[in-house]
Amino acid sequence: MTSPLSGIRVLEIGDRIATAYCGKLLRDAGADVVMVEPPAGHRLRRYRPAGVPPSAGDSPFFSFLSGGKRSISSPTVPPELVDSADIVILGSTPAEAADLGLDVDEIACRTSVITVSNFGWSGPWIDVPATEFTLQAWCGSTGSRGEPERPPIAVGGDLGEFIAGSYAAFFALAAHRGGGPFDMSVLEAMTTSMQVFSWLRKELMLLEVLGRSTEVPSVERAKDGYVGISMATGQQWQDFCAMVECPDLADVPELRFQVGRWEQRDLIRARTADFFATHTVAEIVELAALFRIPMTAIGNGETLSSMDHFIERESFLSHPSGFRAPRAPWRMSATPPLPPALPPALGDTDSPWTPRESRAERTGLPLDGVRIVDLTAFWAGPTATHLLGMLGADVVKIESVQRPDGMRFAGGFREDVERWWEYSWVFHGVNSGKRSITLDLGSEEGRALFGRMVAEADVVVENFTPRVMENFGLSYDELRGFNEQIIEVRMPGFGLDGPWRDRVGFAMTMEQLAGLAWLTGYPDGLPTAPRGACDPLAGVHAAFLTLAALEHRRRTGQGQLVELPMIDVVLNASALQVIERDVAGVLLTRRGNRGHEFAVQNVYACAGDDQWIAVSVRDNDDWHALKAVLRQPVWAHDLIYAEDTADLIDGHLADWCKDQPRDETVSAFLAAGIPAAPVVQPPDVIDNAALQARGFFQTLDHPLCGPLPYPRPPVTGHFVNSAAPLLGQDNAQILGSSLGLTAQDLARLEDDKVIGSWPLGL
Repeated sequence: MTSPLSGIRVLEIGDRIATAYCGKLLRDAGADVVMVEPPAGHRLRRYRPAGVPPSAGDSPFFSFLSGGKRSISSPTVPPELVDSADIVILGSTPAEAADLGLDVDEIACRTSVITVSNFGWSGPWIDVPATEFTLQAWCGSTGSRGEPERPPIAVGGDLGEFIAGSYAAFFALAAHRGGGPFDMSVLEAMTTSMQVFSWLRKELMLLEVLGRSTEVPSVERAKDGYVGISMATGQQWQDFCAMVECPDLADVPELRFQVGRWEQRDLIRARTADFFATHTVAEIVELAALFRIPMTAIGNGETLSSMDHFIERESFLSHPSGFRAPRAPWRMSATPPLPPALPPALGDTDSPWTPRESRAERTGLPLDGVRIVDLTAFWAGPTATHLLGMLGADVVKIESVQRPDGMRFAGGFREDVERWWEYSWVFHGVNSGKRSITLDLGSEEGRALFGRMVAEADVVVENFTPRVMENFGLSYDELRGFNEQIIEVRMPGFGLDGPWRDRVGFAMTMEQLAGLAWLTGYPDGLPTAPRGACDPLAGVHAAFLTLAALEHRRRTGQGQLVELPMIDVVLNASALQVIERDVAGVLLTRRGNRGHEFAVQNVYACAGDDQWIAVSVRDNDDWHALKAVLRQPVWAHDLIYAEDTADLIDGHLADWCKDQPRDETVSAFLAAGIPAAPVVQPPDVIDNAALQARGFFQTLDHPLCGPLPYPRPPVTGHFVNSAAPLLGQDNAQILGSSLGLTAQDLARLEDDKVIGSWPLGL
C-alpha cells in the first residue's frame, strides 16, 4: 500500500507547534517533509514543560512532532530549496520572512504557499506580539470559562496551536490543488474553534452573553475519582435526571438548556452530589452507557495508555525515540499512515530534492466540481463539510424530519418565532454555503434516492455512531455498489471497533477523557473541559483527510474508507502528557493560567469591574521590557527571571495591575514587545480590529434571521456565498430538478414523511 501524499515535497519553515504539527500530519500521510532550522536548531528541540527537568538531547515532544522529517540547517532559506518544493509552510511574520531571504509574493508564483502567523499578513496587528495564552484571551475563549467569583481560566496545554496546525495542513493540500497562496491567522483559527460563535448567539437569541461559566453538570467528584459529563440534547438531560434518581428535575422546562442549568447550578449540584459520592467512576460510566448519556472517566498522562479501549485499538504506539505516543489519528483502507519514526539530526540533509516541473496553472477554487454528500450533525462533522464547501465543493446536507441535525435544537428556544430551530447560532456558524435536503434513510424510497445521490458524488461524510449506517443498510460496501470510486469519511467518537465502539460522546467527552480537561482549571479545583473546541479540531482533520483521499484517487482512480475517531484526534493534541509521564515520570496537571511553558504567565485583575488582562513573559528580553513598563521598581532591580522567582514576579505584577486601566495597560505591554491581551467576552470579538480589517466576518441575508455576520475560514478571501440553509429548503431543486422527481412525487414523499421541512413532533 502507498501513502496518499507519496512524492509530495513539503518545506516546513518556522518554530511554533502549529507548523510542526502541520508538517507531522503531512508526513504521516506520506509527504516528504524537510524542515529548515536555524543553526541553533528548532526551538522545540529544547522544549520541556514546567515541572519536568531538562535533559540532554532533543526533547521527546520534538521527537513526536518531527519524526520522519528531514532537516536543513541554514540562517536563510536557499532559493533552490523553495523552487524544488511542492508546498511551502511558512510560520513567520513578513518581517521574519524577509530576514530568511523570502519574498512570498514571488515564491507564490512558483509553488504553493501557506503562511501561518498570529494575526495574519494583513491588517493592523501584523507584528503584535502574542502567545497561545494571549490569543485565547483575544478570541473570547478565556473570558467565557470559570467561576464568576474567581479569575477567568484559559485552556491548558497547546490546543490552539494544534487547531492552527490542522488548519494549516488542510490549506497546504488545498494550495497544492491550485488554490492560494493562503494567508492564515492563528487568531482566526482559534476564534472559529475555541468559542461557539457567540457573536451569532447574541444576534440570533436576542440576549446578552456575558460572564464566565462551566457546564452543569460537567466534571463531578465520584467515590474514587472524577467523572466527566457532556449533554447536548434535552433528551439526554431527562435521561440523566432518571439515572441520578432526580426525575423531578426533568420536569423543569428551564433546565433543558445549559443557560437554565447554569442559573440553577447550586440546586443541581446539591441534588446530585450524593449519587456521585456513593458510586465509583466505573459504575457511573457503565450506567451512563445504558442510558446513552455521554460520560467518561477523566483521563491523564498516567491512566490513558492503560485503558482497555486504547489497548485493543493500539491507540498508543512505541515511538523509536523511547516512549509511547498516540498513533496518527486516522485509518484509511487503501493508504494507511506511516509509522512513527526518529526525528532528524540537525542539518542531516544537504540537497534533498532535484528541480521539479513547473506547477500547472489552475483557476477557480481548489474544490470546484467536487460533490459532497453530507450526513453530519452537531459541530465536528459539519465543520469538515463547511471547510470543503468554502473552498468550492458542492455540499448537500441531508437531514430528516424524524431526526434533524441536533445542533438546530441545542441553541436554546425562542418563543417569539415560529420556526425557532432555524435560529441556532452553532448551526449557522458551520453550515453556511451548503444546500439542504431531507431524506428518511429508514425508508426504502429514502435509501434509493440517497443511492442515486452517492452515484453522482465524490465523497460521503458522516459522524453517526458506527451502528447507524449499517442499520440503514448503507455500509461502505453498499456505497461502493452505488459508486465504486466513492470516498467515505466516517467520524465515530471512539472508532469503528473496540470496547467503546457504541458509546455516545461529544467533544467535551473526548476532552475530559483524553487529558485536556485534566490540564484545564484552577489548581485547587475540578478539571474543566475546554468546552467543545475538539469538535472543530476533529472536523478540520476530516477535511484534511478528505483532500488526501481525493489526491490518492486522482492518481489511482481508487476510492477508500477513511476512519477518523474524534478521540484519536484529541489524544494527539494531549500527547505531551503521556510522553512526559513515560520519559520523565512526571504527571503534568493543572497550573491554572500559569501554563507549562513560561515562568511568568497569568491573568491579572485591572481597575474596574471584572476587568482582566492576560500576560505572558516569555524570556529575559520580556522581563527587562516589563521592568521598564513598571518603571524599574526597587523589588525588581536584582531579580533574575527564572522558575524560582516566578511566584514573586507574579505577585508584584498582580499588585501593580489592580490599579491600572485594562486597555491602556495592554497597549503599554504590547508597545514594549510583551504579549498581552484584554480578556474579552466572546460576543465582543466581533469588534476586534484585526478580525474586522481582514474581513473575517462576512455578512449575508438569511431568509428568517436577516443579515448575519458569518465567519469565513481562517485565511483571507471571500468564501461565504450563501447563508445557512433552512431544513429541506433545496428538496425541490435537488430531488426535482437534479434527480427528476415530479411535483406529484415530491408531494407524495412529503405526505409519507420521507422528505419535509418541519421536524416531526413540533
